[in-house]
Amino acid sequence: MLVHSRAGKWATWAVFLLLFVPLFAVPLLVILAASLATNWSGAFPSGPTVERYSAATSGDSLQALTTSLLTAVAASVLALVLGGWAALAAASLRKRGKRLLDALFILPVAVPSVVVGLAVLVAYSQPPVLLNGTRWIVILAHTVLVTAFAYQSVSAAERRLDPMYEQAAAGLGASPARVLWRIRLPLLLPSLTSAAGLCFALSMGELSATMMLYPPDWTPLPVQIFAATDRGSLFTGAALAVVLMTTTLLVLAAVSRIRTRASYR
Repeated sequence: MLVHSRAGKWATWAVFLLLFVPLFAVPLLVILAASLATNWSGAFPSGPTVERYSAATSGDSLQALTTSLLTAVAASVLALVLGGWAALAAASLRKRGKRLLDALFILPVAVPSVVVGLAVLVAYSQPPVLLNGTRWIVILAHTVLVTAFAYQSVSAAERRLDPMYEQAAAGLGASPARVLWRIRLPLLLPSLTSAAGLCFALSMGELSATMMLYPPDWTPLPVQIFAATDRGSLFTGAALAVVLMTTTLLVLAAVSRIRTRASYR
């Protein structure tokens, strides 16, 4: 903290708690309480049960969770490859070219995700590239939505790299490809893992574009949560939301561990 006095620190912590608890902690605790409740007729839930978690981790719900995981992993990998490659290429462009590339990658996040979903649906519902009704159109839409974050993360890390490492390697006779694989990419590994975690989390929670595109045999968990709450099964939707949140946090914790190890290489 930049506050050095004891009173200032206490005041800062008090403001933080006053903002954090009602805005972030309470809604999540309510979802957790609802997932364990049989009914909620008063100020607090009643009839604690874990039966909904059995349903939320089996059958169609387990299939939906698997679909979300596969979609998020595929979209994250594609976003890292496309966004990372574009960020590395942009580093060698002139200022005007780099600005154009930045604008192209920022465009999908500058408009509502439902617009991206509609654009993907219209673009890939006719030959020669017919993806409508397949899982690939969902993965493509998620990739379009999260690639901008991978591009920005790698681009920012690229600007912070010390060029002396590359110059030293080139001076010792290393080819450009060897400099890329042995110098630049290892130095960018912490940023790549951070970008992967962000892309994964965003894909796991994506709903707006997915609702326009998903086929019946490729239903991600957020869609199932929406369907449950839409038909009034709020407690079931809460249990599914807790499963989605827990799975996402576990994957992010694993990614964070990898990032920490990469930082100390």
